[in-house]
Amino acid sequence: MKSTDPKSMIRIAREAGGEAHAEPLNLGERVRDLRRSRGWTLEEAAGRAGLARSTLSKIENGQMSPTYEALKKLAGGLAVSVPQLFTPPSKVQVNGRMAVTKAGEGGRQATITYEHELLAGNLTRKQMLPYRAVIRARDLAEFIGWVRHDGEEFLFVLTGVIRLYSEFYEPVDLRRGDSAYYDAVMGHNVISLSDEDATVLWVTSLA
Repeated sequence: MKSTDPKSMIRIAREAGGEAHAEPLNLGERVRDLRRSRGWTLEEAAGRAGLARSTLSKIENGQMSPTYEALKKLAGGLAVSVPQLFTPPSKVQVNGRMAVTKAGEGGRQATITYEHELLAGNLTRKQMLPYRAVIRARDLAEFIGWVRHDGEEFLFVLTGVIRLYSEFYEPVDLRRGDSAYYDAVMGHNVISLSDEDATVLWVTSLA
């Protein structure tokens, strides 16, 4: 399945007064800022992510669009979630905001295991990252290791039946209306047990 260009995934709304305009988040700059905020050199960050130094350099300089597998490695090395790579850092508390995402209008990112639809993508400095996901995976073997990242995560089953695997607990089957709340630093993966792809709502904390 063909992935979309990460730079066009999420539109960031400017809050400079007047009519709101949108511009794409620069993935390379975001990755560089995350690396520098940790005080890591290119070599250190690349080593933690399991990527070649030249590959990380090209990503930071916008010379290549990484595959989803590379994004997962990069997110793991930087101790953030993949969606957080496309979300600007929170700096200022802003009150009285609202974002509405009509059905099917969220930013999409398709992968082999999941298809994410990012919600409230035009709202900057969020404390939570909500997204709807279609669960394509049918077997744990389709994943390369555990998904893990900073923060807490809430999962709510919208349709179908899923199996939630986690690093420290037995697998649990969840149906429409069931939910789970867990520490996202604990490894976790989700597969669909339904004939049709299951759908879930995920909310990840960014603070």
